[in-house]
Amino acid sequence: MIAREKLNQLKEKFGPAIQRADLPGEDRLFVFVEPSALKEVCRFVFRDLDGRYITGIGADDRPFSGQFMVAHTFAFDREHLLCGILVFVPPDPPRVESISDAVPAANWAEREFRDLVGIEPVGHAHPKRLVLPDGWPEGAHPLRKDVPWNAVPEGFDDEREFDFDEPPEGCVVVPFGPFHPTLDEPAHFRLYVEGETVRGCEYRGFMVHRGIEKLAESVLTYNEIPVMAERICGICGCVHNVAYAQAVESAVGLRAPPRAEFLRTLMLELERLHSHLLWVGLACHIVGFDTLFMQSFRIREPVMWIAEKITGNRKTYGLCVVGGVHRDLTPELGAELRQVLDRLEAEWRAVTAAVLKDRNIQKRTCGIGVADRKLVKEAALIGPMARAAGVDIDCRRDHPYAAYDRVDFEVITAEDGDVWSRIVVRANEVFESIKIMRQCLEKMEDGPIQLSIQDELPAGRLGMSSVEAPRGEAHHFVITGENNRPRRWRVRAPTYQNLQAVPAMIKDQQLADMTISLASIDPCFSCTDRLETVDLNSGTTKVWSAEELSRLARWRT
Repeated sequence: MIAREKLNQLKEKFGPAIQRADLPGEDRLFVFVEPSALKEVCRFVFRDLDGRYITGIGADDRPFSGQFMVAHTFAFDREHLLCGILVFVPPDPPRVESISDAVPAANWAEREFRDLVGIEPVGHAHPKRLVLPDGWPEGAHPLRKDVPWNAVPEGFDDEREFDFDEPPEGCVVVPFGPFHPTLDEPAHFRLYVEGETVRGCEYRGFMVHRGIEKLAESVLTYNEIPVMAERICGICGCVHNVAYAQAVESAVGLRAPPRAEFLRTLMLELERLHSHLLWVGLACHIVGFDTLFMQSFRIREPVMWIAEKITGNRKTYGLCVVGGVHRDLTPELGAELRQVLDRLEAEWRAVTAAVLKDRNIQKRTCGIGVADRKLVKEAALIGPMARAAGVDIDCRRDHPYAAYDRVDFEVITAEDGDVWSRIVVRANEVFESIKIMRQCLEKMEDGPIQLSIQDELPAGRLGMSSVEAPRGEAHHFVITGENNRPRRWRVRAPTYQNLQAVPAMIKDQQLADMTISLASIDPCFSCTDRLETVDLNSGTTKVWSAEELSRLARWRT
């Protein structure tokens, strides 16, 4: 048993510093360690055992254990194992040794739990604000249990500007964002430019952070959360919907019926199709090839139509509940879906041939935005970012979920780690998705699509789920709780990890290449939380604040 083997390696190395372990299955391992040993244990897992870093989680566990908790999760992809290294942290004050110098990929995760939970990562090289705005008062940490979900802290200054670092000597600052023609959502890259060459950058995002994890543990119930999870991302909604449901199922030992697993797989791949078609089209648009941009969107539209016929919606499918799915697939829709796939495959071959043989696209993207194997390891890059650098990872194969263990497909890789390689990977992955969907339609048997869950889900259980989104691995971590909702739910979207590589990707390249380099990771930032209205009679516009919208909603109801 791989989980037992890894645990024995940790016990042999660290002895009594390993306090206890939970082995809920052959593919899951949770190891509780002494706080003083956390850094060295994580270093051993990351360096010596070659574990892939996933994310870090901070939790306020004081109502249950009297302490805070930190968890760092790792993947052993070839062994099909997800592993959590956990510590309990005394509350006065909560401090834990930073692991980011040993595991650079933990940089953002530690800054996030410093912001939101107030656990200080001692020794972090750059402990700046990450999620909270600079005008947020010190000592106010919204993910603590004693903070209401709708609290606005006293002293919050929403006019305060970001505290950026000083640019290197000889460089000027070029702002890329927070609003830019190629970005549909706000994110700020402060570029340090010498002549036309980028020498560095600082990123500031999370401007429209929506607090979904707080809502999940304080307002919503287990089967209301999938509806919100689907709205984490405007493209990968089904991914988060499935990942959340599977994390809860993993924690409490449930498994959805076989037909539900095939339906989850089918809709995940349908989502991958429209995402990759969207991305290839936008990439062509960015480099000036608008003919293929329009062709990609034309070919994509029947995919959106069939998604709407199956689920009632073009994008937000409303697929999952804990223990199954909401909707079945009729034989008539199955037959229509086969026809859509046949037509898509034929048309996409023509588009792919045009893209992959176009010398102008190659000149514009080869050698641009390089993320090599070393950066993939150090920054824990995932999805097409990793596969384009020759790193053969894919959660569908390495940590099989839903019905992926019952279908055959190839993991597409390239070698150069540049924008061109990411185009190649995504364009060819479309054919693998079509192959998977055809197998699902052939192998899916009749049967129930939901479990009948009569008893309350047990509290205090740990669950993890990794799902391969079009952009890379989406990871959900759950601690089950009371009142029909989780105690803690942590979401790590793929863009969260891949964004951390942008400064290294654009360093010493031309400013003009910034747009396609950033677009090549297929970034998904949080959706906007403001609203503009236009008076059709006068033509005047108004931007509504959160307070005004709240008052308007109460007045209307």
